[in-house]
Amino acid sequence: MSVSVLDVIRFLGGVSGLLQVASVLGLVLLLLKAAQLYLHRQWLLRAVQEFPSPPSHWLFGHMHELQNGQELQELQKRAEKYPCASPRWLWGSRVSLVVYDPDYMKVILGRSDPKSDGSYRFMAPWIGYGLLLLNGQTWFQHRRMLTPAFHYDILKPYVGLMADSVQVMLGKWEELLSQNSSLEIFGHISLMTLDTLMKCAFSYQGNKQADRPSDQAEEGSAAGGGKPGEGQEQEALGLPRHPPLCPRPPTLPALQGQLCFRGHLEQMPYTTMCIKEALRLYPPVPGVGRELSKPITFPDGRSLPKGFLVLLSFYALHHNPKVWPNPEVFDPSRFAPDSSRHSHAFLPFSGGSR
Repeated sequence: MSVSVLDVIRFLGGVSGLLQVASVLGLVLLLLKAAQLYLHRQWLLRAVQEFPSPPSHWLFGHMHELQNGQELQELQKRAEKYPCASPRWLWGSRVSLVVYDPDYMKVILGRSDPKSDGSYRFMAPWIGYGLLLLNGQTWFQHRRMLTPAFHYDILKPYVGLMADSVQVMLGKWEELLSQNSSLEIFGHISLMTLDTLMKCAFSYQGNKQADRPSDQAEEGSAAGGGKPGEGQEQEALGLPRHPPLCPRPPTLPALQGQLCFRGHLEQMPYTTMCIKEALRLYPPVPGVGRELSKPITFPDGRSLPKGFLVLLSFYALHHNPKVWPNPEVFDPSRFAPDSSRHSHAFLPFSGGSR
């Protein structure tokens, strides 16, 4: 069967027509998508219009805050300049409200909003849906099953090893201090690691000494002839940038002596204060995300609609100068036994339901 030139022309004309129709449909879909994104962005802008924030790019938002390695510093700047919370834009149509106010924290953590799927989804292939990623009743069931694993007795077999490690650490510090008499060396050591190790060592060595009689009375006790509170004063570690709570910082031999005579955590209030202050400066859980399952109104009257994403920044909360004066200063006295603070001002491990 022969094909005439006219048939070819008709065929090409039909293909061209189909391409034109497809092009028109594609353009219409593109315009609809653009309109949808525009309307969604306008909805987001209206939702956060009561919350001021740093200037953002219309497309990239505040992505520069996440790319220069200064994210924590940027969070601190937000807490200093913008009260309670501020929006953070990621690209043109994604935004979350960064929260760093204790009253806001209390309202959000008192609800049962689910974890943000977008914030945790990338972690699932790595760690699976365990206690960290689960929500609601499933989380509660798993947490109840794991409760026995959180008992202090689980750590007992490791305390001796921790105490030996502390002795090695103190020996190395003593060697370094013999080369440099200044206590500035402590500024190069993780405060959380320091306090945790010393806590374990105190408990282990104190219980170890309690198991055998000793002719020497405990330092600072009335029986030993010391003044009341003298032993407690010696707990000051001489760490930089915190006000002294004792007449003079202890020497390393004094610290080593404490390892032998100080036992229970309740007998070491200053050590407990140091641990909490270290957790304030460096919270193990820097932040969590929640997706609002229903509208929310905050104590100052500002509100957010259902479906909005909020990021609870515990790091920014702990470095908020309106909550913690001079937040960058290591000051254990913030957690003195007679001190008072907001119930949601200190959240190193988050809080509320999961």
